[in-house]
This record gives sequence, C-alpha cells and structure tokens, in this order.
Amino acid sequence: MTAPRFALALAAALLATPILVATPILVATPILVATQCLAQDYPTRPVRIIVPFGAGGPADVTARLIGNVLQENFGQPFVVENRTGAGGVIGTLEAAKSPPDGYTLLMMSNTQTANESLVPQRKYELMRDLAPIAPVNYSDLVIVVHPSVAAKTLAEFIALAKSQPGKLNYASSGQGTPYHMAGELFKTMAGIDVVHVPYRNSGEARSGVIGGQVQMMIDAVPAMAPNIGENQVRALATTGKTRSGVLPNVPTASEAGVPGYEATIWLGLMAPAGTPKPIIDKLNAAVNAAIKRPDIVKLWTEQGAVAMSMTSEEFDKYLRGDIVKWAEVVKKFDKAQ
Repeated sequence: MTAPRFALALAAALLATPILVATPILVATPILVATQCLAQDYPTRPVRIIVPFGAGGPADVTARLIGNVLQENFGQPFVVENRTGAGGVIGTLEAAKSPPDGYTLLMMSNTQTANESLVPQRKYELMRDLAPIAPVNYSDLVIVVHPSVAAKTLAEFIALAKSQPGKLNYASSGQGTPYHMAGELFKTMAGIDVVHVPYRNSGEARSGVIGGQVQMMIDAVPAMAPNIGENQVRALATTGKTRSGVLPNVPTASEAGVPGYEATIWLGLMAPAGTPKPIIDKLNAAVNAAIKRPDIVKLWTEQGAVAMSMTSEEFDKYLRGDIVKWAEVVKKFDKAQ
C-alpha cells in the first residue's frame, strides 16, 4: 500500500472508531438478539439433508434415521436428498453453495476429508465453505470376495493377486470414497496390484461383487453383513483394530496377513459456512441426544456401528486431523503409481 493510500485508510479507521466505541450496544445487541430468536424458533419449515452418495448406502440409511429422529424432536420434516456424482463432490458443492440458514445440511463421511487432497480441482474447500455440526457414527469395513474366487482366506487372496498382477479387480462406490481409499491402502500394505473399478454408488458396487463382475470389495459391515449371511459373498477379513461383534468369526486384516492395517467409515453432519452458531449448537445437541437413544444404540450395535459424540468444536478438530491423515495416504498412493 502506498503512503497516501495508507494515510487515507488510517484516517478512515480513526474516524470510524468513535462510532463503534460509543454505540456498541446499539449495533451489536439487535443482531445478537435476532440470532438468538432465530435459533429459538428454528426450524419453522422443512430442512433438507443432502446425501452426496447413492440410496441404500451407509450415509443414506443413517441420514434417514437421524432425519426421522430430528423430525420427531423439532416437529418439522428433515428430508433426505441424494445428490450423487464425482465421489461426493457434486452433493458437497451444492451444500456449500446453499444459504447458511440451517435449512440445508450435509451428511458427509471421510470421503470429503480424503477429497481435500485427492480432488484438487473441486470448487470448494471443506473447512472454509462448510461448518461442522456433529459426527454421527463409525463402522468397521469388511473385505469380501465373490464365491468363485479361489481364495478362502485373506492370505490366499494376497497370494492369488501376487500370482496374477493386474488381473483381479475390486469395486468401490466411487473415486475418493472410504471404500476406494481402504482398497488402495490395502493394495499398498499387502504389496499387490488389483484394479480399482469405481461404481456410481455403494448399491451398484455391491451388486457388482455379488454378481461376479468384480472379484473383491471392501464395504461397511452393516451394509454387507446380510449378503455374507446368505453366502452371496465370502468374508475374508474385517478392518478394525478388533474383531467385529457382527462377524466375530471373521479375523481382522491385521490378524489375517496385513499387520497394522486399519480402515473405517465415519459419518457426520455439516452446514454451509456462516450458519448461525446458535443453530449449529441446537443441531449438535439434538444429534448427540439422538445417538444416545437406547433403540438407536441397540440397532447400531447389532449392525456393527458405534456412535460418535462430540461438540461442534471437537468435530472441527477431528475433521482437520482427518484431512491431514488422508493427505499422507494420498502421497503414498501417488508415489506407488
């Protein structure tokens, strides 16, 4: 800034100072009162929850469950809208561009935190354009293969893949999704070359492995457990630190041949940046109350999902840490390619 411009700016600031100091109550109080009243009345009309993934997947199912509970709590509809495409980028962008009034929410997952480094050309930044509300739950994943695959254990699958580099493939619900990232991490740690086949959503990817169009998939335990029970796919390993209560006879990947391997999918809610803090806090309290309901805890326990309870500030810190974690994973993928 040149000296004359700096002097003008300084003069303007000095002239403005008496007004700001002399009348802080007149300026700040009406805004504060209006914001508090807005939060007290919220919501006065239907709220939409954008799910940037396909119908039938964990994010969609969880959004509908939480939406129903919030509807009971607030007396207004919480309507789920699936906006799929580009590995969650399309729906996330729509949410980021929506008015910051509390009437558009985003059901998101670690897909969004991975996309911060995996999809540099996206037209939004997660922590700039969206505000954290609360996490909801997390689930372990399970590695499954079509019954026609000549591998009964994870170690046998790894040996098979090493004997046929680039010949086997695995499905995911799209580029950058937790299932894709879990698959790439598995490839790197197991030292195998299997081809990624991205589908448009989890349901289509699941159908691909059940139908034998692809050999392998890593999916959420709650979503894939019924197919395992019906012998439509064979479970080789789960991806948590300990065995899943839903699939207690299935070893962890770390037990079965890939020491230290761990991958999960977590879900949470965000809102457009600028959404009033009292509304964020009101939604955070409602979500944290919902996930502690005995009926929901029982349902998720049976499905292998675990509730996550945080303040919006804690969730903000969690998201930033997850972005850093996946950025490191992406770097490893890039070096391996």
